[in-house]
Amino acid sequence: MKAAWIGVVGVTVAVLGGCMMGPDYRRPDLPVPETYRFLPEDASLQALDSRWWEDFGDPVLNGMVEEAIANNRDLRAALANSEKAAAAIMLARSDLFPQISINAKTGRERLSERDAEPVIGVPNPQNGRQASIGASWEIDLWGRIRRLTESAEADARSVEQARRAALLSVVANVVTRYIDLLALDEQLAIARNTSDNYAESLRIIELQFKYGVTSQMTVAQAASQYETAQSQIPQIRHSITQTENALNILMGRNPGPVMRGSSLNQLKSPVVPADLPSRLLLRRPDILAAEQDLVSANAMIGATRALYFPTISLTGAFGSSSESLKNLWKGDAKTWSFAGVLTMPVFQGGSIYAQVRQAEAGQRAALAKYEAAVQSAFADVDNALSLRERVNEQLEKEIRLVSQLSDYSRLAKLQYDEGYSAYSVVLQADQSLFPRQLTLAQLKASSLTSVVGLYKSLGGGWIDLADRKTPQIPEKESRKNARKM
Repeated sequence: MKAAWIGVVGVTVAVLGGCMMGPDYRRPDLPVPETYRFLPEDASLQALDSRWWEDFGDPVLNGMVEEAIANNRDLRAALANSEKAAAAIMLARSDLFPQISINAKTGRERLSERDAEPVIGVPNPQNGRQASIGASWEIDLWGRIRRLTESAEADARSVEQARRAALLSVVANVVTRYIDLLALDEQLAIARNTSDNYAESLRIIELQFKYGVTSQMTVAQAASQYETAQSQIPQIRHSITQTENALNILMGRNPGPVMRGSSLNQLKSPVVPADLPSRLLLRRPDILAAEQDLVSANAMIGATRALYFPTISLTGAFGSSSESLKNLWKGDAKTWSFAGVLTMPVFQGGSIYAQVRQAEAGQRAALAKYEAAVQSAFADVDNALSLRERVNEQLEKEIRLVSQLSDYSRLAKLQYDEGYSAYSVVLQADQSLFPRQLTLAQLKASSLTSVVGLYKSLGGGWIDLADRKTPQIPEKESRKNARKM
């Protein structure tokens, strides 16, 4: 009889084992643009699959990127979250297999003899020894466990993409902060050089005033010019300290000075990347994560719908029970049990219905987030391409403007020296030139960081090239030759 019952269950499992409730996932059709508006003609697809930060030609920057990948605290947390999600898959999948346990018990017990007459031949108190092996197995007829496993797998893939997104952000931020730091260095050099020139002009004018060649007003004008340049230096130095500390945090270091390699003007610009919009869906970690969230939500619909149907579980136990330890393993001490349990929901007060509605609403929300992530991604790329084009246009005009202002300042000084104009003309020329020189340094940096932003917005195979185990770099060694600015 038992063998026949097991056979019936086996046939049932074989027939229904492939049955899974709920919809299977299918990637939704999304309206996407055919091309980008500001795509340069000399763009390269291969650039997305290269370690583009090395194209700047600065070994110090390359070392910083490697150190950040190895030591960044956010990346370590993201890696731990990814490992945690991978363990959740094993936890969900474990219910597909029989659960086996071993139980052992020993004890001594005395019953009250006032409530009942003692049984002849049964000692009181008495010893008890038990040992058994138990097993239970829920037959996943409707695919509830498999859908939960599918959901857990999608969640793990989503968390893994979040880790890759964190890696993308860290690499881009390290490069951007380093370029900003070099731009601040150039601005500091401009401010110091300008201040030195103004100091020399002030010294000469003070001598001219001493011998009655010029007026007190001219001295005051030259002094104000000098103090204006001097006032910029503390602000720039503070910005340098902030940027250095931001870089140190990204690399997992404590605050301190940061070593430089190249100057801003020595950095090379990487090849401008470009990609087809359809391939962008397979590259951006945030889009991949949003899709896996949709896969997970889709699987949860099937898992909750399966709650409407009966659950069949098989349980069994085999062991021995005896009063004394020496008789525990004798044949007449054996015990066993075997049972099939069918649980069918009849009235749940709307609990299952509510869970299904929750899962369906969650799937719609995940779909909307996925669509929004795709649209935002295309907007990010379009904005990044536009920013690069506009920054380069502005940079070209700023270079011409600074050149003209430099000539204006030089000619104004010549006219003043020859006595053809007042010092106010020189002051006006220098007041126009100095801030534009600072702006030009920032625009040079913006031109380079716009390429970084483009790589960040596109994603690409470079993330996988960066995603490798890097030996940790001792902090003292990496900072041994650092210099203060």
